Amino acid sequence: MAPFEIPRGIILPVASVEVRLDPQPHPFEIENVAVIEENWQQEHAANPYLYDGTLMLPSELKLNGQNALIGRCHAVRFATMLYWRKNKGSPGIEHCFAQAALVARDGALIAVRMGPHTANAGRVYFAAGSFEPEDFVDGRADTVGNMHREVMEETGLDLTHTPREAGYHLHSINGSTMLFRRYYLDEDAETVADRIRAFVASEAEPEIEGPVIIRSAGELPEGTLNHLAAISRWHFA
Repeated sequence: MAPFEIPRGIILPVASVEVRLDPQPHPFEIENVAVIEENWQQEHAANPYLYDGTLMLPSELKLNGQNALIGRCHAVRFATMLYWRKNKGSPGIEHCFAQAALVARDGALIAVRMGPHTANAGRVYFAAGSFEPEDFVDGRADTVGNMHREVMEETGLDLTHTPREAGYHLHSINGSTMLFRRYYLDEDAETVADRIRAFVASEAEPEIEGPVIIRSAGELPEGTLNHLAAISRWHFA
């Protein structure tokens, strides 16, 4: 059986997430340890702000007949993620992450543009980050906890009591699988954007450059990632 059985290029509903932690090292990291380190030295030399922390990447992932996303994750170096990103399509490894799709009261989507010192400098997507060790509770991925933490860290917005969709949706392309859930804010887009700008201005080293308001799928800003473009077409349709 293939380790990754995810329909590609379409948006599908996901009823539940059952992605669990495997304490063993990721096979991809073991097999590529030397080239991962070589690539890390190059990446870090180009951007000294990069930090080789720990994140979680799957070795198995599938969407079953009950719309449950089932998988197995391993703790890896951030350096491994950077090497994988240059070698998408490698067997036995993918990237799976979650994003809170923020919807303003006027229907606009609120995304962010990443800061110049980050690994994704200038790219536009919803405030989010890879799963980290703290996002696994009792050996199981805490998708909601990950989304709320990342949004708070990057924008200052607290989603704890924000109305949201009951389930999730999934979009997978080019070895990258994104889970997302829409959160419905009670303020118009410009008001939300002003709050995010004020938070960014208060931070000594903000992760993001600032908010990006998306009002239609036909006017996406430069740097928009494919996942966000697909969600925009789906949302505004």
